[in-house]
Amino acid sequence: MEAPQVKSDIVKVIQDLHDDATVEDAMERLYFLAKVERGLEQSEGETISHEEIKTRFLTTRHYAEGVR
Repeated sequence: MEAPQVKSDIVKVIQDLHDDATVEDAMERLYFLAKVERGLEQSEGETISHEEIKTRFLTTRHYAEGVR
């Protein structure tokens, strides 16, 4: 995220909170979004497609069923 964009994103998050939100609610939401952003940055180029996950899951599942 670019620095000017970060500030406007923070303001938007706060504006989107319920009227009875607490400071802790705002902090939790901002912390969550920061963690998601960091995870997305870390995963760049290292993700696995949905089809690959399905294939792996089905292969593992079939193997496990055969072992029983």
